[in-house]
Amino acid sequence: MKLLLDENLSDKIIPLILDLCPGSSHVKARNLLRSEDSLIWSFARDNDFAIVSKDSDFHQRSLVYGAPPKLIFLRVGNGPTALVTQVLRSEFLRDRKEAVLVLC
Repeated sequence: MKLLLDENLSDKIIPLILDLCPGSSHVKARNLLRSEDSLIWSFARDNDFAIVSKDSDFHQRSLVYGAPPKLIFLRVGNGPTALVTQVLRSEFLRDRKEAVLVLC
């Protein structure tokens, strides 16, 4: 599964997860900084990404529209890159049936 990290997460996470999630990217690398959520959602859906975000708007969108794309909704506050990386390497990434992961 390839991940698309929202702008509220560091792009420094990408090289730390590429072994598990080849092809992952950050919205900055896709020229999507400060884009509307609907544009990021469509880009992720159309390009087979799962969205990773701390933005509750994406959680609400996932409840309305469902998957795809999958959503990893992080509620870990301003955790360091190492914590976010550890969370992303969880079992959820290997499970093809789950659509939303909320981590507190």
